[in-house]
Amino acid sequence: MRYLPHTPEEIAAMLAKVGKGSIDELFADVPEEARLHRSLALDAPMDEPSLMRHLEDLSRKNRGSDLVSFLGAGAYDHHVPPAVDQLLLRSELYTAYTPYQPEVAQGTLQAIFEFQTITSEIFGLPVANASMYDAASATAEAVLFARRITRRERVLVSDGVHPHYRAAIGTYISGTGTGRAAIGRIPLGNDGQPELGAIEASLGDDVAAVVVGYPNFYGCVTDLERIAGLAHGRGALLVTVTSDPFALSVIEPPGALGADVAVGEGQPLGLPLGFGGPYVGLFACRDGRDYLQQIPGRVVGETVDKNGERGYVLTLSTREQHIRRERATSNICTNAGLCALAVAVRMCLLGKSGFVEVGRQCLSKAEYLKGEIRRLAGYSLVYPSSATFNEMCIRVRGGSAARVVDALEPQGILAGLDLGRVDPARKGDLLVAVTELTSKEDMDRLVRALDAI
Repeated sequence: MRYLPHTPEEIAAMLAKVGKGSIDELFADVPEEARLHRSLALDAPMDEPSLMRHLEDLSRKNRGSDLVSFLGAGAYDHHVPPAVDQLLLRSELYTAYTPYQPEVAQGTLQAIFEFQTITSEIFGLPVANASMYDAASATAEAVLFARRITRRERVLVSDGVHPHYRAAIGTYISGTGTGRAAIGRIPLGNDGQPELGAIEASLGDDVAAVVVGYPNFYGCVTDLERIAGLAHGRGALLVTVTSDPFALSVIEPPGALGADVAVGEGQPLGLPLGFGGPYVGLFACRDGRDYLQQIPGRVVGETVDKNGERGYVLTLSTREQHIRRERATSNICTNAGLCALAVAVRMCLLGKSGFVEVGRQCLSKAEYLKGEIRRLAGYSLVYPSSATFNEMCIRVRGGSAARVVDALEPQGILAGLDLGRVDPARKGDLLVAVTELTSKEDMDRLVRALDAI
């Protein structure tokens, strides 16, 4: 209890109120094997000035602001203007609690409605929900959604889907039906595309969905139309996963290419990297009564009040089907409302033309870097024939991406993700990403450092 601001006298008074003589007596029903019989690993108590100095010392150990970063792999360093934070600090906005009472929450509901509209427009699909936790939860919820829609159990998941998202799918379905055995693997070909032959061979009448990255984890833009044709021919849904939605400013939205469900990570659209969170998941799907009734999370709708004035309401809230319990369509119990609001504010400040401009800058800078790396002896693009957006997979000189990363870090460069950490067979591959914040000088510096190894 030492880390709680209660005096011994206050603790004694509270225990007396409930008729207990000690803390141990209060928790007598907790099994002995579940109790911690040692002190917590906490530093000694500090006064406020000492604590602030301690936290400042800890913050200096983070070198993030001192390094040029080419990391991506699902988290991207795009510009977020200070105006976003200032607007989020307005007292009527900085609570993320669900707006159950529409008459006192019109501003929050309208902001969520705008977020849904932005998500719908980006993915090219007519229905979007009020956000998920992150892209991993959105992907897993899309699989459950497809299983409910089709009343089938198996899903085929491409190796090009982010490994963390694939793991989330496995966790979500581990306690249902045949569990992880219901996940079929789609390998990638030499061009970084899902192998169509493998899809055809695995597509049976029991497959609920085919899940692919767009662009995929290795940066390749997937040919969706052919995969959509195969999936729909066997009654399965096509689910696409997009880690950086800015890609959809320069390539066709998945909805236009046959996707039934599109999910993604909203972090690049308005949230800082934040050491891995909190983020916000995007979810959009085709229209139809079955789809709308099965969509996870929440949906805010537009209506009119008794005076004919426009208003907003929480139209769908699947988590609130308490009486249904395990039959409820989602276990999402918050919609990451403040993060969704940040995305809506950022995207409204950016506008449609700004959205496209950011995408064009990312694409042109990635193409420049690819060209420079091609000129380096001993380095090559793993998927040279595949179109990419802002991320690329590089085979490094010497065959050890870990060695390259370690060599460049003391020079102030985060060279990218060593893919050997994801797949031991890829220890010679490096995943490199750029954004509109990456300068030509940064890229030239990386190329010189790679060449010097």
